[in-house]
Amino acid sequence: MTERAAATAPSPDRALAPPPRRRDRSGRGRRSGRGPSLRARWLRDRSLLLMTLPAIGLLAVFHYVPTFGNIIAFQQYNPWDGVAGSPWVGLYQFERLFTDPRFWNAVGNTLVIAAVQLVFFFPVPIALAILLDSVLARRVRLVLQSIVYMPHFFSWVLVVTLFQQILGGAGLVSQALRGAGYAPLDIMASPDAFLLVVTSQMVWKDAGWGTIIFLAALAAIDQNLYESAAVDGANRWRRMWHITLPGLRPVIVLLLILKLGDILNVGFEQFYLQRDAFGSGVSEVMDTYVYHQTLVTGNFSAGAAAGLLKGAVGLVLILVANKTAHLMGEHGVYRRS
Repeated sequence: MTERAAATAPSPDRALAPPPRRRDRSGRGRRSGRGPSLRARWLRDRSLLLMTLPAIGLLAVFHYVPTFGNIIAFQQYNPWDGVAGSPWVGLYQFERLFTDPRFWNAVGNTLVIAAVQLVFFFPVPIALAILLDSVLARRVRLVLQSIVYMPHFFSWVLVVTLFQQILGGAGLVSQALRGAGYAPLDIMASPDAFLLVVTSQMVWKDAGWGTIIFLAALAAIDQNLYESAAVDGANRWRRMWHITLPGLRPVIVLLLILKLGDILNVGFEQFYLQRDAFGSGVSEVMDTYVYHQTLVTGNFSAGAAAGLLKGAVGLVLILVANKTAHLMGEHGVYRRS
């Protein structure tokens, strides 16, 4: 073959590559450097997009549309006059909120409860998931998972009632102490035991349900890594430290960010049911404060201002925690492409 023929002959890679495909008049897809067009992607994914319409409708009706109701936080809202007829007061509701000692008491209780739950509740589903994953017998694992999942489906009324029957003034613990000649102990009415009681209730009710995500993350870890580590002489603790925990780290960081963003939402029903027993000084949280400001006293504007402030703080915490996760090399909740 001459030099001119060799120069004009197509390379093997070019000969094997398919020719570029242009868009035709029917709007079909094409192969190009920019990828398929918007219309081509719609035609390709229209069935999946139509399936998401009910979920989008629920979000719009119950989340996005009610967001516009936060406008009453800047009004002296009167339900009889409506949003259009209520007078504007600017930041008066927020000034009134910041000078209310009950608001700061609720904020302090919420932060303390959230910190305690973050330290003593957040690691429990991780440890429980690792423990369940180490059970070799599949039937035993399924039975244990069913047992730890079950309390999640109990209402808070039933959970508080069970704890009252065990730790209350007439509960099993008090009866045992009375039978032994000691004075009965009403733990469910002691303000000093409030943090221990509510944390124990949450661990018993939701720790098993929280293991689902971590069990799914454990199932995604390559089992060959464990076999290679065992061949190299790594014991169970070494394998857990160098394989299991690094495999769970992205999920742990993601849930931790979401937990920080939801730090002011420690719950309503659990604390409302026990507010009178323990006293509002230790059990008043942001959700119960908003409830009493709106539905009990009728000051809807103050409740809306507290709720709007709580959402703004949660948004800032999520952004800061997500940026911190990026600096640590994790993906976080989202990442700009």
